[in-house]
Amino acid sequence: MAQDGEQPAGQARQRIDKWLFFARLRKSRSLAAKSVEAGDVSVNGVNVRQPSHAVRPGDVVVLSLDRHDMVVKVLQPGARRGPYEEARLLYSDMTPPPPSREERNLFAQATRERGAGRPTKRERRETDRLQAFRGDGED
Repeated sequence: MAQDGEQPAGQARQRIDKWLFFARLRKSRSLAAKSVEAGDVSVNGVNVRQPSHAVRPGDVVVLSLDRHDMVVKVLQPGARRGPYEEARLLYSDMTPPPPSREERNLFAQATRERGAGRPTKRERRETDRLQAFRGDGED
């Protein structure tokens, strides 16, 4: 039988903000709490706005990140914020793979990957020379 304050192993529950922090899905517990309050987290299809909401093994958590949503299944509550290998045991990642480039919508196609599409110094000088040439002949 469980001692005072402990729950049976099958019914172990933990606050969502604490679990997100222990699972290394958020950098700090306060950031985890803020993302929950902002409505960026849903548990089993229900939007959660209280950091004190309890999660237990088997719950499906959807976390909205900057550019995509992450879908994870809670496997166990965390005891501490350990290294990545330890945190990875707390959940199983069920996030679907990103769509191929051809299947993405127009907005996603228009946004460029970070660092891509920027001209080199040489290309920039050539562009400046071309614009200076066009400017001299039109006036």
